[in-house]
Amino acid sequence: MIDGSDKPQKKFTPVQAKLKAEGFCAYQERAQQEVREKLYSWGLYSRDVEQIIGQLIEDNFLNEERFARAYVRGKFNIKGWGRIKIKQGLKLKKISAPLVRIAMTEINASDYFARLESILVKKNALIREENVYKRKNKLAQYALGRGYESNLVWEAIGGILEG
Repeated sequence: MIDGSDKPQKKFTPVQAKLKAEGFCAYQERAQQEVREKLYSWGLYSRDVEQIIGQLIEDNFLNEERFARAYVRGKFNIKGWGRIKIKQGLKLKKISAPLVRIAMTEINASDYFARLESILVKKNALIREENVYKRKNKLAQYALGRGYESNLVWEAIGGILEG
């Protein structure tokens, strides 16, 4: 089962699936691959899936650039992810490299560094480590795990702990 439940997934006709996919796309921005996988899970054939995808693009229910930009804004502003983790997420959604570059322009460089510092200040307050080197390492590991670039992480840590 694709949805993780015990009952089999309901099969849809191409017309039913298109209507359902329109609702799926209208609810929130979706990547083509997400919609494609959903259509296949509804028991549609490849020819029908690609035809529906084409119609969704034509009717502006599906737009890869719009999805990529929304994804970048959401992951940065809401989740506090760094560029590396966001790019990996877009790659997993099968977004093309040129679109990834375009979408990444949604992140302002000064906001990016300020967000990194803010995340590190909060984490620093939670760490109980007294040894400065171990504290720096814990902060760095935390920020790197969130997808921030190591040179920016170390610069921010230096500013926080020395400043």
